[in-house]
Amino acid sequence: MAPRTCSPLNVSTGEVLGECRPTRNGKDFLAFLKKAVKPHAGKDIHVVLDNLSTHTTPEVKEWLVKNPHVHFHFTPVGSSWLNQIEIWFGILTWQSIRRGTFSSVNVLIKQIRDYINSWNTAAKPFTWTATAGEVLAKVRLVATNVKKLVNNNSN
Repeated sequence: MAPRTCSPLNVSTGEVLGECRPTRNGKDFLAFLKKAVKPHAGKDIHVVLDNLSTHTTPEVKEWLVKNPHVHFHFTPVGSSWLNQIEIWFGILTWQSIRRGTFSSVNVLIKQIRDYINSWNTAAKPFTWTATAGEVLAKVRLVATNVKKLVNNNSN
């Protein structure tokens, strides 16, 4: 079984706090979330997430009510590229995992941990290079193409 990872990216520093667990459920996510926000006590924290159901369990919702300084922002379905940690996962995969041979899950987890440690020694925040206009133009283009596909398939 492949490890499930939780990895927030601090967008102001580029540092990654990563953890590999055998499961991916609301309990694991909440434990990791508590660990991730603890060093930032008293500050507003904005967390960008995908729409995975583990991010919205009753326990997570209850915790958010008790921690109003933590704000969740969900990326639209199919827009993971907006979440910078997804970009980082692509870098991790390309630079460290893609062509690797791992004799066990533990060896893979060690490789991921070593990569995170190495990354954090020279972490830098990502810089958006596209303007809002360029991004919105691409979104409009995709929306137009999806409409065409839907219209063609409904005939």
